[in-house]
Amino acid sequence: MKTAFKFSKATVLVTGGSGFIGSNFIHHVLGRKSFSGRIINLDKLTYAGNPENLSGVEKFGSRYVFVKGDICDAACVKGIFAKYKIDCVVNFAAESHVDRSIHGPAEFINTNINGTFCLLEAAREFWKDNPATRFHHVSTDEVYGSLGPKGKFKETTPYDPRSPYSSSKASSDHLVSAYAHTYGLQTTISNCSNNYGPRQFPEKLLPLMILNAQDGKNLPVYGDGLNVRDWLYVDDHCDAIRLILEKGVPGQTYNVGGGCEKKNIALVRELCAALEKLAPSAKNAALGGRKYLDLIIHVPDRPGHDRRYAIDFSKIKRELGWQPSHNFKEGLLATVEWYLSNTGWIANIKSGSYRKWLEKNYSNR
Repeated sequence: MKTAFKFSKATVLVTGGSGFIGSNFIHHVLGRKSFSGRIINLDKLTYAGNPENLSGVEKFGSRYVFVKGDICDAACVKGIFAKYKIDCVVNFAAESHVDRSIHGPAEFINTNINGTFCLLEAAREFWKDNPATRFHHVSTDEVYGSLGPKGKFKETTPYDPRSPYSSSKASSDHLVSAYAHTYGLQTTISNCSNNYGPRQFPEKLLPLMILNAQDGKNLPVYGDGLNVRDWLYVDDHCDAIRLILEKGVPGQTYNVGGGCEKKNIALVRELCAALEKLAPSAKNAALGGRKYLDLIIHVPDRPGHDRRYAIDFSKIKRELGWQPSHNFKEGLLATVEWYLSNTGWIANIKSGSYRKWLEKNYSNR
């Protein structure tokens, strides 16, 4: 009789584990008493990968291992499978910023498509017909395209990606599904809405606005600011992935949403209010007497900017019993508090390659 997959005891290859969601997932899983397995973190440490995101995991000893490498390096990936006897993959590794994909799509095609292919090939070779394995692929709601004023994305919504980023993620989703159908690989996929929370690299909306506001810089909002996104606190997302790995059905896709739709301009205004509460503008010399709200400006919209995303997460709620546990107000305050308290982390980020990109794209807006 073949053994069933048990995530709680698995040796898990987490790709991109030094990034935003990946590092939060590692903290989330290793911090649970129910998990006695081991995590191998494979990360290339590009601009958004930060070893500081894993501060504190050293207390878990040999149950956490870091490997610097590229998911596009087939020999590296296969070597990890062989050395550590991997029986679970959680694939976070991806180029994920829409603006960057518009200006330079090649890296997105390589990492998001070819990298996923390398992981799938290694899993196919080493696992063969072993059901005590799992390949979980983390994706995005952007693969579904853009919604009108009503409706939500379901797992059955046809794919309609609009940017090089979302197209590359859609391609990788299809590859994962194909390997499940063709080779019998034990796979699951999750498509999530916009994540926010601690450790997010400050090219994304919320951390960018927090850092700009503290420095007295403009808060640039694309177009009319009425584009709508659904916001999901990162620890809620990590909890959903863990549940999918524990209880999810191989071959299935699960949408993970926050149930929190916000217009971009409304989101930035709420952020300004949170900053006023936690770090009043009157005490910030960089603002020169201005309030945070005074920093908001509108800039030309980006090409192909999808108007609205919203996730229907009724399937994962119904089948696995998951729903978000953080409301947006609480999550936003916790996020702002983290960035205000982690000035060393921010200083290290700004001293790297990100500074040049930030100055080029946002300093004059």
